[in-house]
This record gives sequence, structure tokens and C-alpha cells, in this order.
Amino acid sequence: MMGKQRQPVLVTGGAGYIGSHAVIALNDAGWPVAVLDDLSTGSRFAVAEGIPFYEGDIADAALLAKIFAEQGIGNGTGGIMHFAGSIIVPESVEDPLKYYRNNTSKSAALAEIAVKAKVPHFIFSSTAAVYGIPETLPISEKSRCSPINPYGWTKLMTEQMLRDVSAAHALNFCALRYFNVAGADPQLRSGQSTPGATHLIKVAVEAALGKRAQVSVFGTEFDTPDGTGVRDYIHVADLADAHVLALEALIAKPERSLTMNCGYGRGFSVLEVLDAVDKVTNCRLDRKIEGPRAGDPDLLVSDPSLLCANLPWKPRHDDLHAIIEHAFQWERKLKEIRGD
Repeated sequence: MMGKQRQPVLVTGGAGYIGSHAVIALNDAGWPVAVLDDLSTGSRFAVAEGIPFYEGDIADAALLAKIFAEQGIGNGTGGIMHFAGSIIVPESVEDPLKYYRNNTSKSAALAEIAVKAKVPHFIFSSTAAVYGIPETLPISEKSRCSPINPYGWTKLMTEQMLRDVSAAHALNFCALRYFNVAGADPQLRSGQSTPGATHLIKVAVEAALGKRAQVSVFGTEFDTPDGTGVRDYIHVADLADAHVLALEALIAKPERSLTMNCGYGRGFSVLEVLDAVDKVTNCRLDRKIEGPRAGDPDLLVSDPSLLCANLPWKPRHDDLHAIIEHAFQWERKLKEIRGD
């Protein structure tokens, strides 16, 4: 993309796991980028020195006006990549109002501020949780959306809100539905840093470094080859690349909005992942077999063909061992950063 077409971008939640990798991808590609994060779960060290950083709330209209003015966003130029929100599924069941407030109400407020400022492009961090229990596999964007938890509903409601907003105003959007995101920046500039994270690969590499005593395996009687759940894992750096390409696509065709899956289209079982972690870390993890969690489907595997058809996306890290290696090396670095 020509330099003159690289418009300024505000990344909300840019100090968090996926948001910080999007900032890296944008910065590496020469996009002017700024970060807004309230640091409730993000880490200030995840945002490189020299990148404009604003601490605050995505629904703070005065703060957004200040950012837009200072960064040259609005009046028909620039975009927002929106990652800020709450992401823990069990917590969404226990405290649904927190999720509807953080994920839906504040996203609506952000969209309203963007429309008033005439921000033309909006990338939204969505999730495969909008599908609920899939009726067919692999899961395509034509699959029925029927979330089974408040987290999934908050994301689906925000998607619908963006569709309605884009139909009424000069704002196009792209909603990217993530499957299981894992790994870390290969140069170890960022990674999964959230304390108490529940993602399998993060948990497993923590266990390999002695930060956890064992890894729980939730259910061994799924309808899969080894009885454990199968998931589609995507490297966070490949996912970040998809966001940059999606922004380019929105700029190239302002009349078009997109909703697309982000995955590799193949899955690995819990036991396959743990075996791979054993191999990469040269450490035999202690596995604790527990009962299945409510609502866990047997398989969650994406059909990423729409993403590949609309974007020139070529994954660079589509390898389970590479994903685990990067996650493991980041976990080692994180121990040094935090001194734990």
C-alpha cells in the first residue's frame, strides 16, 4: 500500500494480548498508530516506546476527541481497531452485566463517538463464540449464530450494531471472528501477559516453567479421536496481519463491510497440544483429568475461505510447534520482566 494511503489508526485495548500484536503489525508496516487502554488487564510494557499511549476509557467522549485531534483521525480519514473489552467466558456467566457494559454498551458509545467525528473505518475484535454449539463443521460465516454464554452474545450484539450503523452512516467495518488465539510475537516484543489466563497453550507453558502444578483436561469422552476437545489454534502474529489487511480492504472499498472467520481450518485435541508442549519444552506436564465444562463442544474448527478470498492473507506461522515455541519463549521473558 502506498505511504499516502496509510491512515492514522487508534487501537483500543492496544496494551492487551491481541491488541498489542496489532499495534506491532501496524507499526512494522508504517501505519501511524496510537493506543487507548485503561490498563485493567493490559500491560503498559506491551506498547513500545514512541507509540502515543492514552490511558482511559473507550466511552470517554472528551478523551476520544483529544486523541482524534492529536492523531489526525476523523473527518473522513483514519480508523479504529477495537480490541478493548472483557473476554473470560465463565466470568461472563457469573457477572453478565459487566460484559454487557464493557463489551456492548461501551462499544456502542465508541461507535457513536466515531460516527460524530466522521471516522470512516472500524475493525472489530469478535469471536467464534458467536456460533455457540456448531451444527456443521467446519464453521463458516453462514453457520447459525446462537451463543451459549453472555460473552458470545455481547460480541454478536456489537456485530449487529455495527451493521446497522454502517447502513446509516459513512462508516464501514470488518468483524473478525477469532478461533483459539495463541503464541507470541516471534521477536518477543509482546505475548499473552494476562494473569490467570485460561487458554490451554498459555496454561501449559506456565506449567512447563513451574508456575502451575498441573494442567486440567476437561473431559475425555468427546466425539473425537482421543476423546478430548479439538480446537483451531491461530498464531497471534498471523491474526494481527489479518487486521492490517482488513483495514486496507476497508480503505480500498469504502462501500463494503466484512465479517470473517480467523483460523487455519484444522484442529488439534487437548492431548495433542499437551504432547506438543512436552516435546517443545522437554518437560512432561502433569495432566489432571476433570469433568467436561458445560457447553464445551466436541470440535471447533473454522472455515477461513472467506478471509482468504477477500484478503491477500498468507499465514506465516501455521505450525503448532512454532506457536508453542513462541508462547514458551515469551513466558520465559515474562518471568524476567515481572521477576516471578
